[in-house]
Amino acid sequence: MVGRVELRRIDEESLAALLTVAVADAAPEEVMPPVTGPPGWTAERREAFLAWHRVRRPGLAGPLGESTYAVLHDGEVVGSARLARRDRPDLLETGLWLARARRGRGIGTAVLRALLSEAARAGARALVADTTAHNTAALTALRRNGAVLTSGAVLTSGGGDGGGDYDSGDSGDGDIGGSGARNVAVHAELPLRHPD
Repeated sequence: MVGRVELRRIDEESLAALLTVAVADAAPEEVMPPVTGPPGWTAERREAFLAWHRVRRPGLAGPLGESTYAVLHDGEVVGSARLARRDRPDLLETGLWLARARRGRGIGTAVLRALLSEAARAGARALVADTTAHNTAALTALRRNGAVLTSGAVLTSGGGDGGGDYDSGDSGDGDIGGSGARNVAVHAELPLRHPD
């Protein structure tokens, strides 16, 4: 049994908890766009992580057209998810990451289900996500939620670009986004059901 999974719009309290989880149980390249400098959770990376989430607080209606959420499992922050507007008004993009210790428990599948509901409430007709062919957990979560998957180009770099998906996780449960070392990209589209 997965337990209770919920999304909470990020505020200062949940952001502090999210940074603590990221530093304790995720690599920077799994949870944020690249930051130059030495590897690991440097002071600069921690500040960049906080800033990245803070500028997205206005949500989908804000200037960046993006919302970030703390993922809670049984009331505890265990990762992050996001929704972002794209070039079509009826299309939203998503990405998510979970702490390593929480992967493989079905949480990612439940988070994706919650994101689908959020996207439908925002008026989207489809939700898209990108991952890699080796990320079987993410592909499983996407398939379980009705995604249509298509393969794309071979990727050769890690991390995200800050404008697209910033997440990765080749062993995660539904850690969707990011690129990984030399792997085939997989694009997922999930149609949303709206009440008539």
